[in-house]
Amino acid sequence: MKDITPMAREAGAQSNAGPQGGPEALSWGPNGPAASSSGNAMNDTNLTRFLGGTPTAVFIRLVLVSLIVGAFLMWLDVRPADILRGVERMINGIFHLGFDAVHLVAEYVLAGAAIVVPIWLVMRLMNYSGKR
Repeated sequence: MKDITPMAREAGAQSNAGPQGGPEALSWGPNGPAASSSGNAMNDTNLTRFLGGTPTAVFIRLVLVSLIVGAFLMWLDVRPADILRGVERMINGIFHLGFDAVHLVAEYVLAGAAIVVPIWLVMRLMNYSGKR
């Protein structure tokens, strides 16, 4: 019987070729196809995909963009504390607006209930006594 291992390795190397022709994550081990590295390759790929590049490159880009935006904000005389205070005021405004709206709706419900509940109660009592 003929040993087909060399042909299988050659076919496997051709099918695992990446866009540049090099091998991808799979390689041939002593027991057949095996991952060339540990599970870190999958995590690095997911992290890189999530970040949009390698962590180091993304960090450098964020530092440079932060420097440019920070210089522009300092030129406009906007300080980080001013931004945080503005965000706090906005959240408090939404918070108070929300509870004022809830209070207004509660007043409407109570005003309507003052009319609806007695009428409902009278109708229920009339239907109850009529069925006997």
